[in-house]
Amino acid sequence: MTDLSYGERDHLMTLVFAVEEAVRHVMHPDKVNIAALGNIVPHIHWHVIPRFKDDPFFPGSAWSKKTQETKASTLEARRKKAQELPAAIKSVIANLS
Repeated sequence: MTDLSYGERDHLMTLVFAVEEAVRHVMHPDKVNIAALGNIVPHIHWHVIPRFKDDPFFPGSAWSKKTQETKASTLEARRKKAQELPAAIKSVIANLS
């Protein structure tokens, strides 16, 4: 992040928070995890992960050991909602001022 200019950092974080806003609006998660990773190839990418108390890894990270199973019907409903995310993200970004 420090390789970016202050303006680039601000712009990037505005976009990350816009994605989080869309994820919260569409998915209605219990919380959202935001993580920046990029270990092998120098780059920046962000994970914006909706978390639910019944997700297989909760309360650990999405990369931790499974602690429970989520009902198939719940997963299917979330997959269906997730299809709305691209349009919701585009809408939130388009409305940034």
